[in-house]
Amino acid sequence: MKIKKLLIAALMMVAAVSYGQHQPNVITTAVPFVSINPDSRGGGLGDCGVASTPDVYSMHYNAAKYVFMEDKLSIGLGYSPWLRNLVPDMNLAYLAGSYKINDRSAVAATLRYFSAGEVDFRDQYNQPLGAYNPNEWAIDATYSRMLGDYLSGAVAGRFIYSNLIQNQADYARAGISVAADISVYYLRPVEWFRTMDADVSWGVAINNIGSKVNYTTSSGRRDFIPTTLRAGAGLKLELDEYNTLGFMFDLTKLLVPTAPIKDLATDSIMYGMDNDVAVVQGIIQSFYDAPGYSLNQNTMEYDHIGTFYEELCEINVGVGVEYWYNNLFSVRAGYFNETALKGNRKYVTLGAALKYNVFGLDVSYLIPVGTVIGSNPLENTLRFNLTYNMGKKKD
Repeated sequence: MKIKKLLIAALMMVAAVSYGQHQPNVITTAVPFVSINPDSRGGGLGDCGVASTPDVYSMHYNAAKYVFMEDKLSIGLGYSPWLRNLVPDMNLAYLAGSYKINDRSAVAATLRYFSAGEVDFRDQYNQPLGAYNPNEWAIDATYSRMLGDYLSGAVAGRFIYSNLIQNQADYARAGISVAADISVYYLRPVEWFRTMDADVSWGVAINNIGSKVNYTTSSGRRDFIPTTLRAGAGLKLELDEYNTLGFMFDLTKLLVPTAPIKDLATDSIMYGMDNDVAVVQGIIQSFYDAPGYSLNQNTMEYDHIGTFYEELCEINVGVGVEYWYNNLFSVRAGYFNETALKGNRKYVTLGAALKYNVFGLDVSYLIPVGTVIGSNPLENTLRFNLTYNMGKKKD
């Protein structure tokens, strides 16, 4: 049985890593849903989070932050509509929980579920085969521990399951992968300012180090999952007894080989390196394998732009600022930038939060900047998270 081309196009939109028309060499992966930010707080901070203050949603950015949690137990639930302007029932749901064992160790687990909504499958004669709900999910757990007075580390394990075709083709099967995260986080009070206390932080994490995914039985080709390097820094200022202000800066890079530029007639590599390699080799190779050539849309010839320049283009930048009043109300803003050569995602984010006793509510909103309208699946979409905390340490 064949699947209607329109369905394939829709599923590719779900799986797209980057958006935009001017993309000479965008890096794509399997199961990109594990890269979707499920956290409304980070979603309001330009997708920053590797060095921000810890919360129950830290697994997505940096699991080493969990041991710095002030709450003994924390549970969070997130919901993010996806492609809401085109499809009414696509969404990402996220459940997270953390438990602080003692002052030097903590554990956490999360469940991520992505629904592609209801899809009508048809055969090659355009006859209906039934309605199905393609979906993907991932479950993970982590252990975070203090490595010093101000430094912590964590390791996490993850199981990923992706079933987009649901056995509607004889050659199709669900994609499965097992992955791991490693991360470190540093948080320390500093006396940099005369009139206020301050905390400085930094973090580094490598997420989704794992096996490749194969969706078919007819091909031995397997696709990389989105192994990602995150690094960033943060500064939190205690303006006075009631007001705090935080600044965040994140860099992210896919540790996935860049596809080479090939001659269409011979299928031989013209520029770049073979990206059909093992996982570990692919991670290492991702730092120096950019082809360094870009297709000139006017002349239809490849212009030399430099390997180093293209590698720099693969680094995304996020900045965010967060204001809290009396730890009860917060407003946030951020900006995320991806170069046109690698996808051209650029957007401003806004967010807010309310805390009441043990409950918290976070919301965020994304506004694309300088891109085609409708190109971002979270464009003009309101996302939210609910959090329950208990057992907070007393000062």
